[in-house]
Amino acid sequence: MKFIELTVHTTSEGSELVADIFWRYTGYGVAISDVKDVIALQRDKSTYWDYMEEGLTQGEGSDVLVKAFIALGESGKVIPQIRGDIESMASNCGGALPLGSLEMTKREVEGDDWIEIWKKHFRPIHLGAIVVVPEWIEYEKKEGEQVVLLDNNMAFGTGEHETTAMCVKLLQQYITPQSVCIDVGCGSGILGISAIKLGAKRAYLSDIDFVAVESARHNAALNGVTEKVEIIKSDLLENSEVSADIILANITADILVGLAPSMPKNLKRGGKLILSGIIESKEEEVLSAFGAQGLRLEKRMKEGEWIALAFTL
Repeated sequence: MKFIELTVHTTSEGSELVADIFWRYTGYGVAISDVKDVIALQRDKSTYWDYMEEGLTQGEGSDVLVKAFIALGESGKVIPQIRGDIESMASNCGGALPLGSLEMTKREVEGDDWIEIWKKHFRPIHLGAIVVVPEWIEYEKKEGEQVVLLDNNMAFGTGEHETTAMCVKLLQQYITPQSVCIDVGCGSGILGISAIKLGAKRAYLSDIDFVAVESARHNAALNGVTEKVEIIKSDLLENSEVSADIILANITADILVGLAPSMPKNLKRGGKLILSGIIESKEEEVLSAFGAQGLRLEKRMKEGEWIALAFTL
């Protein structure tokens, strides 16, 4: 089978945003090549390096390459859509986040050996009591841990990116056995599934992207939580009567601001709203939009270039 290997040149800050776009259009693998990841592992004293190629870590400021593999027969339709989504993403960032050149290159390749190679790069991700585990990896759960399995089409949120990680960490500070949770823009379903694994009574997940909805449904089944979750294709919730103790939204700041007036209607008095995907330059705009809805900032978390905010109603 023939494929197009599509590569976008970006930055560390932009790599996950580009990867998320790629995942909307392919189930054949997405890879990020970032020298900063190598540097981080080199500095991790728990990891022993037997050999490292000389000069490998000298390009800390160089391009980050994000690659996707697309079936040749679909490429003529899909690549222009990807290009359009990347242009929209760059426009939404408004220059507030360094994205690099976003130059796109492509080449034709044959075979799918890279899929097995790509899988080897993934590892369990520890986020407090939650451990996110690719479904093809055998992992022995330790006492106090809750494992969230994600399939190899891990679209739209894996726990590797700071925005998702902060949501999962904040969620653990508020969850109770009686919690009803809403995950807006659910992507892979990682946040809603994590809520159930942490003991929540029920979770409602929504996303406007069909592929994300299907991915979330698949991952919910993989984790055995289907009976406790409802997953719909929607901007927010079609059922305005659903009342949540916790609402989670890991989306870009511009979209969050647009959703601000509609979110509180589904939040119980005293409930918590956890927002992530916010670059620092957009933080005040988000604070203003949600403050105007009667929400009070309770906690702020920062990792890398990203901000997460927890409000109470």
